[in-house]
Amino acid sequence: MEFKNKSKKIFLIILIIFGILTFSSMWIIVSGGYDKQNKVILFLKEIIPTKISRKVRDVVFIIPDLKEKNRLLEIQLKKYEQGYDGKLFNEKIIISKKNKQKYSIKEFFLPFPRLDTRLGWAATENSKRAHYLEIIDDKVFVISGLGETIYFDKQNLKNQKLNQKRIKNNIDIILNDNQAELIGIRDLYYEEGFIYITMQHKDENGFTINVYRAKADYKNLNFEVFFKTNEYWPNYNVFSGGRLEKFKDNKILFSIGFSKKYEASQDTNSLLGKIISIDKNTKNYEIISYGHRNPQGLHFSIEHNIVMNTEHGPKGGDEINFNFLKSNQPSNFGWPISSYGTPYPGETKIFDDKGWLKKSHKENGFIEPLKHYTPSIGISELVYLPKEKSPDGNKYLFVSSLRAASIYVIKLSNDFGKILDEDRIFFLEHRIRDLKYDSDNNVFLILFERTPSIGVLSF
Repeated sequence: MEFKNKSKKIFLIILIIFGILTFSSMWIIVSGGYDKQNKVILFLKEIIPTKISRKVRDVVFIIPDLKEKNRLLEIQLKKYEQGYDGKLFNEKIIISKKNKQKYSIKEFFLPFPRLDTRLGWAATENSKRAHYLEIIDDKVFVISGLGETIYFDKQNLKNQKLNQKRIKNNIDIILNDNQAELIGIRDLYYEEGFIYITMQHKDENGFTINVYRAKADYKNLNFEVFFKTNEYWPNYNVFSGGRLEKFKDNKILFSIGFSKKYEASQDTNSLLGKIISIDKNTKNYEIISYGHRNPQGLHFSIEHNIVMNTEHGPKGGDEINFNFLKSNQPSNFGWPISSYGTPYPGETKIFDDKGWLKKSHKENGFIEPLKHYTPSIGISELVYLPKEKSPDGNKYLFVSSLRAASIYVIKLSNDFGKILDEDRIFFLEHRIRDLKYDSDNNVFLILFERTPSIGVLSF
């Protein structure tokens, strides 16, 4: 009898512990407050359908969910109350995942709308909540997904507030004149006295993306069309690309996504799924590489003549690609024929019918990525840090991510052919849209889009 009672107690304790662990795991999943690269959580997400987890959140976890919403609302209230002050609201030390390196992070408010992950990645509203930044001499320029432009003095990053100032622009006028609806800004870039932006809009022909530029001015930015892609697609999607970067021979680079036109990436008569160079005087373009899905990060190393880019894969298969520009022929990176990702629901038949999504790039005549990530990290911008700027005299890539809320610190071999080491700086409950390196102060500027805020990362 005593043995049975003891067994019941043990069973009851185990049941309670299991219940607590299950409850905790479910709350972590439905609240979003977890490391999205954690293998245990990823396993649980695979076996718990999204619809069920959202239903559990809305019914079982209604009280803690309301508390979480209130916490976020309190942060948003503080943000709106401080207006354009750009107040410092968070400061702490972060330890990297692998090498246990110490970094300090400071966060300053931005006066832009926050991204709402509950709407889903396909929501057009969130398309207008992707914001970008650029360092211009002693100033930092920032543009919201809605096209609002602000700037502040870089020296204010050492103070308690940024003192942001608005700059008027004519983006709404451009849209009205073309009877177009803004879908979102896709990048901000500065070179030789001009500010360039990429903007996706919808007009009578469908959805498209173009490049605009204005003379740099702190009072008013008068944008004009710099380059039209003349590419249109019928339905909204998040595969437009849109990054801009310096290049050689008086040209700039422009990345364009495949926009869910599956054949276009391999068609050199289309600009979709390409990285092109544009002559700043003639506006003539040249295809630098093709076979891209959705290029998100872009960098050109003048010293080594390498175009580096990141791009989103399908379900898995996010890539870091190096184009060594060894010939005058454009390089082919394989999409949609080769990818280390798998199809999203609804796409399987498309790929099966064509025999696409072969894992190896090299065996199918394409360039292998330097690195691919499965599960996806939601890869975004990348910054190359040469030997003379790095802390230990090695070459590094700093690669930001949306889904993984991280900056990946990648040590490169001298010939750029191998990854010697990889570390990860994790920022809980954040999504990193943009990343810039300030060589004057030896810090990274990070665009966190959930608050949104500007982060200053020191090492």
